[in-house]
Amino acid sequence: MRTRARPLRFLLVEDDDNHADLVRRAMAEERIGNVLDRVADGEEAMAWLQRDPPYEAADRPDIILLDLKLPRLDGHEVLRAIKSSDELKHIPVVVMTTSRAESDRSRAYNEHANSYVVKPLDFGQMHELVKELGLYWTVWNEPF
Repeated sequence: MRTRARPLRFLLVEDDDNHADLVRRAMAEERIGNVLDRVADGEEAMAWLQRDPPYEAADRPDIILLDLKLPRLDGHEVLRAIKSSDELKHIPVVVMTTSRAESDRSRAYNEHANSYVVKPLDFGQMHELVKELGLYWTVWNEPF
């Protein structure tokens, strides 16, 4: 099995503290050596990605985990902004949402999401999801 030379940097864009905590705890318990940064809304995500104040020194993520239902700027708007930016469009975006709506899924893929995952609210299932995401992006995926 191939391994990556350096840890991956994930940017979690999630307004729900409980959901963010589930992701953070699952990564910690799985001992995935990746870095997880978090912002709580769409405007903050765009400021981070564009290195606007107060994020001038922020590291660009290798992967973005994006909720759709966000305050201030929703996930679809963030996704469109990322994928229309020459600087950002190469960053894989995994939509992680509670929405099973076909309209949200097809819209996300039409906006060039790299993956669409429905978040389980059970910690055991979230743990498994984060483990599998970590394995896929860290071991199996060939980065751009």
